[in-house]
Amino acid sequence: MSTGNNQAEAFKALVDWLRNALREPEQFTLGYAAESSAFVRFNHGKVRQAGQVQQASVGFKLINDGRHADLQITLSGEVATDLQRLAEGLQQLRETLPLLPADPYLLLNHNHWQSHNVQDHPLPDTDRAVAEITRAADGLDLVGFYAAGPISRGFASSSGAFGWHQANSFNFDFSLFHENGQAVKASYAGHEWSREGFARRFEQAREQLAFLGRPLRTLPPGEYRAYLAPAAMEEIMGMLSWGGFSARAIASKQSPLQKFYANEARLSPDVWLSEQVSGSLSPAFSDEGYPRDDLGLIVKGMAGAQLINSRSAAEHGLNANGASSYEYPTALVMNEGQLKPQDILEHLGTGLYISNLWYLNYSDQPAARLTGMTRFATFWVENGQIVAPVSTMRFDDSVYSLLGSQLEGLSRERELLLSASTYSQRATASMRLPGALVKRLTLTL
Repeated sequence: MSTGNNQAEAFKALVDWLRNALREPEQFTLGYAAESSAFVRFNHGKVRQAGQVQQASVGFKLINDGRHADLQITLSGEVATDLQRLAEGLQQLRETLPLLPADPYLLLNHNHWQSHNVQDHPLPDTDRAVAEITRAADGLDLVGFYAAGPISRGFASSSGAFGWHQANSFNFDFSLFHENGQAVKASYAGHEWSREGFARRFEQAREQLAFLGRPLRTLPPGEYRAYLAPAAMEEIMGMLSWGGFSARAIASKQSPLQKFYANEARLSPDVWLSEQVSGSLSPAFSDEGYPRDDLGLIVKGMAGAQLINSRSAAEHGLNANGASSYEYPTALVMNEGQLKPQDILEHLGTGLYISNLWYLNYSDQPAARLTGMTRFATFWVENGQIVAPVSTMRFDDSVYSLLGSQLEGLSRERELLLSASTYSQRATASMRLPGALVKRLTLTL
């Protein structure tokens, strides 16, 4: 029996006990989160720290007469001990509930849905992955972080719903530093480690590193043709995701895409964006207990579905579709375009090749206008050839321009970018994005 099956059985034991322990009219939801992760930290191309983390916890919500209270419980892996912790938690929540007011926006899902998804891709052997990384980094100043292993999520409710999700993944987030202090930042992530895929990704970073040795070019503020690589696009989509597709933000007129949803602004018909849960690392159910389906957020440059959690559904008379409490997408996929990787510099001609962006914020949120800095490998290109690295610059431009009127094309190849967040636990969020060629990007200083 695999570890995943053991975890699912242990979770089910907690659920069965809880169902029997309830007193009418009490209800519960129980969320489960676990991981078994290898972590390896690199510095100067050598392993500096390596370890293994195994952890599991449940998020327990007790509901009675419109009142509800939550408790996070760390699990030990011993069923008897964990049942004792759950029993103590139940008593604690029972004592807390009478002190709380009823919640007018509590909207429970009473359907007894079932969901089971185990993506058991064979993970790379950590020793093998580390050996390939150190071999590739020989003679280079590499700083990086490798994380890999199975992540499990579960959900159960007193209404009979039960969901189980397990996905294996790895993520190698790294930078190559030039002796002049400039750096190339890159990542290689996925379900299955490919020696060829890693070698190709690393070679691309290595080629860019060589260009960083050339004298820096300082550009005057102005408008430039630009190619935004997938990692730069990830920063833009990450900013848009904070409230951009949120039903609550749209209903309260706080979404940066407010004009888009009011049909006062549009994007290029080449832009198709989905919350594609199927096949992703994210579970097909929310922590509130609603099943999640694939959603078309932007369809042919036009506004599509919104992300709706149960509280927004209750407050604004909508149907919940399994969005998280923040109504933030966790499995974004943008359709590819026609630009072949080998032709990107030629199509760019003369302009900027931007590998990464950072420190993004809104300079004019209602206009979806973003500002931020170029970072790491940003190059000046002339006649389809990289000429020089570019000094760090600030850009200020609207999404309606970058992905609308000024969008010339999207790359045929897309990059899978997994969240590198390990705060309290490894994240399951991901984006699969192409690069974007734009006719005009505004640099301000």
